[in-house]
Amino acid sequence: MTETASRTGYGFAQLAARMQLARWQLRLAVERGLVPPPDGEDGRWSAAAAADLPPRAAHIRSVLGEDPPIGAVKAAERLAVRVGLDVEPADVEVLVVSGELPVTGRYQGRPLYALHDIDALDPDRVTEIVAARKGPCFDTVSAKGAAALLGWTKEVFTRIAGQRDLPIDQLGRYPLADVRALAGDEDLLAAVAAERERLAQEADRREAARTEQTIRHWLRDCTDYLNTPAAAPPDTAELSRALRAHTAARSRLTAAGTAPPT
Repeated sequence: MTETASRTGYGFAQLAARMQLARWQLRLAVERGLVPPPDGEDGRWSAAAAADLPPRAAHIRSVLGEDPPIGAVKAAERLAVRVGLDVEPADVEVLVVSGELPVTGRYQGRPLYALHDIDALDPDRVTEIVAARKGPCFDTVSAKGAAALLGWTKEVFTRIAGQRDLPIDQLGRYPLADVRALAGDEDLLAAVAAERERLAQEADRREAARTEQTIRHWLRDCTDYLNTPAAAPPDTAELSRALRAHTAARSRLTAAGTAPPT
């Protein structure tokens, strides 16, 4: 008997798995009419309706992309790098209210935005909104704003600004033109990216070593438990957490071409 014939219907998670889509992709697909709403009274898709849906998955991925929606903070960070301005979440909200950026979903009550919708925004319009918010301060940025438009941490920007002797005004703000000049320095950007990658790999090596030790201690405790009738069994939740963290760190190191610690 086939799966379609044996099932009476598909819930949301079951249909997402059948179509090999992430849940957020299926949710947006339904909202945008790429997938019909459930046809069953119980809020499920009937087996007959679900049978025709898997071939649509490729088109859905091409429309929605593979990256999940993001909130206003990350949307502002993405726009800041793109337009070279210190975009803030309030600017994103203006774009939403003006009807230029659709809300694609919510997480814990907060609106989410699709990356392709963010990337489709007119840079001149974003600049206009930022200029309206900043007024006479448009041509200067704070250290936090400068870091945002460069895609750096505030600490990295402050260090490099000191090394480059960037001028700073009485409010502690930097000329926008000078910060944008840093964004055009390809050698500097490459050096910062290399430093960030090195620090990330060092953190992953420390995490891999720490979790490996945790796993080895758990195995020791497991042996003690087997050999000592009165002993309490080791906590399996601790092992699960350590294994997940170790696997993630080791995968990142392998992807970067760096061997994990032995």
